Amino acid sequence: MSHIFDKFRMDGQVAVVTGGAGLLGRQFCRTLAQAGAAVVVADLNRMTAITLADNLQKDGYQAIGTGVDVTDPISVEDMVAAAVNQFGRLDVLVCSAAMDPKFDAEHAAGQQGNAFETYPLEAWRQALDVNLTGMFLCAQAAVKPMLAQNHGVIINICSTYGLVGPDQRIYQRPGQPPQYKPVFYSVTKAGVLGLTRYLATYYAGRNIRVNALTPGGVYNQHDPIFVENYSYRTVMGRMAEQDEMNGALLFLASDASSYMTGANLVVDGGWTAW
Repeated sequence: MSHIFDKFRMDGQVAVVTGGAGLLGRQFCRTLAQAGAAVVVADLNRMTAITLADNLQKDGYQAIGTGVDVTDPISVEDMVAAAVNQFGRLDVLVCSAAMDPKFDAEHAAGQQGNAFETYPLEAWRQALDVNLTGMFLCAQAAVKPMLAQNHGVIINICSTYGLVGPDQRIYQRPGQPPQYKPVFYSVTKAGVLGLTRYLATYYAGRNIRVNALTPGGVYNQHDPIFVENYSYRTVMGRMAEQDEMNGALLFLASDASSYMTGANLVVDGGWTAW
């Protein structure tokens, strides 16, 4: 008789994580590797992706790193080919690459020009290319080997702001110019859910499952005012730790969620429960 924990094992499977060098992406890569999968760390920053993969290898896991520009069809095809050429198959695609304006200590000062009334059209189009067209291209390339092997899982990373509008109050600072979470973020993350549901129903009966994972805000050295304001909005009264999406990610990637497709798993500390 099989054990329930066996459902979470991913031995013999191969996973690609785009945005694999990002805050959550690197967590996802290690989680999948620990579950037994061979992992392709894919990121726009090729050298960082290779370094992260090397670190996984040193810890005894199977991994390679590769560069990818998710807006470039050829680059995306090369990413999928790298997975198949190295490991012989592709079972899981985690679409974590995205433009996400940050308000942590390192990036908050750069978020001054995001007012909707003057938001640049070029920046809007760039964000659509990365956050939506990038997922479209990655899924389009990844499903080809998945269809050939009659097995595949796609996980699209969404956001609470794909479900509800941003609470712009949490980004303001007394005596400082106003800051805003920009319009593209909510719009593209809402689009992620539409793409997820479309793909899930399109591949009905072909053993390809497609789900979304919606994280809440993850703490990354944010200033105390931001942490206090954000935490006040959550039921649990705090931001997420960087490893608190890993269980949900593994659940969606593994056979533990084998009867789940077209769904959105929300892990937001209760932000959207109010």
